[in-house]
Amino acid sequence: MAENTPTVFVEKIFSTACKLPYCKIDREAFLTKEFRNKISLDQLNDALENGTINAKIPLSILNEIAKGSIALETSKVTLISTAAGIPGGLAMIGTIPTDLAQFYAHVFRIVQKLAYLYGSKEIELSDGTQNVLMIYLGAMFGVSAASAALAKLAGNAAKIGTRVAAKPLTKYAIYNISKKILAWLGVKLTKDTVGKAISKTIPIVGGVISGGLSVATYLPMAKRLQKELKKYAEMTPDELIKANASADIILADFSEINDAESLNMERPF
Repeated sequence: MAENTPTVFVEKIFSTACKLPYCKIDREAFLTKEFRNKISLDQLNDALENGTINAKIPLSILNEIAKGSIALETSKVTLISTAAGIPGGLAMIGTIPTDLAQFYAHVFRIVQKLAYLYGSKEIELSDGTQNVLMIYLGAMFGVSAASAALAKLAGNAAKIGTRVAAKPLTKYAIYNISKKILAWLGVKLTKDTVGKAISKTIPIVGGVISGGLSVATYLPMAKRLQKELKKYAEMTPDELIKANASADIILADFSEINDAESLNMERPF
C-alpha cells in the first residue's frame, strides 16, 4: 500500500454517518407518508404496530414503494458525491473520510427504508444497533452469513418465532458477523479513499467521476438488499421456517463467543 494512502477507520466512518442529522429515518413518518391513499387507516395502524408483513400489505405495494425509495436515495447520493468530487465543492465534505461517511449515511437511509417496508420495527442508530446495520450492509455486498441472518430477522418480524424450531439469532452471531464485515470493509474503504483522492485532482471532470462511481456502487447494493428482503417477505410461514433452519447451518460458526475480544463486548444489544 502506498505510503500516502489515507488511513480510514471503518467504525469511525459508520459512527459519523449515523450521527449525521439526515441519516435517521423515522419509521412511523416514513410508512405513513408512503402508504397514504394506498391502504386503509386500519391497515396502516396495523403495519405501524405489527409490521407490514403481519398487516398483510400486498407485496406489489411494498415493491413499488421500495423501487421509488431506491431511485430517490440514489439520486440524492449521486448529487452529493458529484458536488463533493469537485475541488472546492461542498465545504462540509472537504475531507475524504467525511465524504465516505456521507455516502454511508445514504446507504443506511435506504437500509432503514427497505427494512421498514419489509416488516422491521424501528431501528435506533445507537452504537449497539450499528452491528444490526452491518447485517443489512453485509447482505448488500452478498455476504452469505448476512443473508442468513436476514432470514432470522424476517422470521422474528413475521412473528413465527414460536413455530421456529431453529435457533434464534444470538447477539454473538450479530457481533461476529458484523466484525467480519467491518474487517473486510476496512480494506475496501481504504481502496475507495485512494480512488476518491484521485478523482478530486481532476477539475470538474472529477465531480462526474465521483458521482458516477457512487451510482455504480450504491444502486446495485440497494437492489441486492431489496431482493433479499423481498425473498423472505414472499415466503409462507412454513417456507420461512425452513429458511431459518437452513440459516442455522450457515450461522453455526458465528453463534458462539469465539475470541477474547467478544468476551469484553461493551456495546448493548
